[in-house]
Amino acid sequence: MRIAIIGLGLLGGSLGLAFRENDTHEVFGIDTNLEHTHLAKKLGLVDDIVTFSAINTMDVVVLAVPVDKLPMLAIKVLDVIGENTLVFDVGSTKEAICDAVRNHPKRANFVAMHPIAGTEFSGPKAAFSNLFTGKVNIICEQECSATVQLMKLALLMKPLDMRTTYIEAASQHDKHIAYVSHLSHISSFMLGKTVLEIEKNEKNIFDMAGSGFESTVRLAKSSPATWTPIFIQNKKHILTALDEYITNLQLFKANIAADNAKELKTIMKTTNHIKTILKK
Repeated sequence: MRIAIIGLGLLGGSLGLAFRENDTHEVFGIDTNLEHTHLAKKLGLVDDIVTFSAINTMDVVVLAVPVDKLPMLAIKVLDVIGENTLVFDVGSTKEAICDAVRNHPKRANFVAMHPIAGTEFSGPKAAFSNLFTGKVNIICEQECSATVQLMKLALLMKPLDMRTTYIEAASQHDKHIAYVSHLSHISSFMLGKTVLEIEKNEKNIFDMAGSGFESTVRLAKSSPATWTPIFIQNKKHILTALDEYITNLQLFKANIAADNAKELKTIMKTTNHIKTILKK
């Protein structure tokens, strides 16, 4: 298949590498960042770089740009694709893009997809072909997509060895992802910010930071250009998640202030259950 990937960062570039491992595919890249296009070609993420005018010659179009650009881009792509072309996105918010294309004449060509995969790094240099191996792939509003397009996507993604799950409502996807993904990024950013503001001596941070701090603050190295629009676009659910998180922090703080060791242990012991869930 002829595959165009719009957006050649971590996700788009990694998909390009994974798709190129299948010799029957030709992978083309599109990006407004000229440095990204140069690196993508140099690193072999794509076979070639093309302009948007080539979209109508593609069998598959992947939308891998920041989430605030996705709704308008999806409409623009659907306007020009061929009758049998598959279009899917990899954004971590789904409600805005699904609402944007809901009444488009070619809505059935579009699949709202969210691969739960990524690292704290960004750009073409961060891409690697097995980024998606063993990860979960979420598809939203499958009833709005044509069966033939869902089958085409399944065939395309099968070599990536992902586990696919389905969520009927895009709003439910955004609600759940606010808690299990977006909130963890905010927490990491704010932990890093707090430490930087309190500990002015960077050498102390370097010398004293253990593996716990490093793993907890890892996501604070993520791209602000990627995450700012995610936080804004999903603010309804993120604000609710933050309210609950802040309430728990205040409760924990109050128990420390009161020397309430019993309650602190209870809270932490109850929270230990998360390891059982994650083992599944």
